[in-house]
Amino acid sequence: MSAPALLLPHRRAVFISDTHLGARHCHAAELARFLSLLRCERLYLVGDIVDLWWLAHKRASWEQAHNEVIEALHALRRAGTEIVYIPGNHDAPLRRTCGLMLPAMQVRRRAIHVTADGRRLLVVHGDDYDGITHFGGLQERFGDWLYYRILTGNRLLNALRRRLGLRYWSLSEFLKRRSAAAERYIERFVQAGLADVRRRGLDGIVCGHIHRAALVERDGLVYANDGDWVESLTALAEDQDGSLRLLDHAGRSLAWLPPRASLAQAA
Repeated sequence: MSAPALLLPHRRAVFISDTHLGARHCHAAELARFLSLLRCERLYLVGDIVDLWWLAHKRASWEQAHNEVIEALHALRRAGTEIVYIPGNHDAPLRRTCGLMLPAMQVRRRAIHVTADGRRLLVVHGDDYDGITHFGGLQERFGDWLYYRILTGNRLLNALRRRLGLRYWSLSEFLKRRSAAAERYIERFVQAGLADVRRRGLDGIVCGHIHRAALVERDGLVYANDGDWVESLTALAEDQDGSLRLLDHAGRSLAWLPPRASLAQAA
């Protein structure tokens, strides 16, 4: 009999986006397990949580693991976690409820999260920047078609890896990092997000949308993308001292930014 899984360290805040519940490429089982081990004061759901677009236009894929994700969120709420939902483009109809306090969560168009060390971070899904980053037209439609075919390959490959006892590995992320066009698009997105927070006089941004997890500091501003649960299977967390961590689906740290006081001392 295997030993029970250990709870993750208590976090001040956790940010998750792009789970795409209801879509066939969602890694709901891994997400449900991550949430069941999670302990945090505040949980931000940063858009595209339930894929309403997929449910309306494609064949729905809602299995028991998807129910377990919802149950895990309810358990976190009962345990005292404050949940803030910031809808994205795939759950955009929920934006009509922005500003309302619902029984289980707050729904906001965007939020300002203040870290323990005083950094003010814009929390937004990221589709607001599509007008700057997208080309549109036939090239984009072909890119969407190819992307979903790659995700299918990613899902089948990792089903085989699980049977062999191997860790999750993202084929789609591997291919995107070797595409010059994809890298240029991601760089435009990062620049658009940082320009937005610079105009607002904030210290950084937490977003999702592009399915590319990242945690970096550029020109004194934080760029944090919590990734997704279709490709990267990642989340962003804030520790009690204000440091930021990018976590994988097992809670392992992939990247770390120290609190602002540590940055000032290092300078």
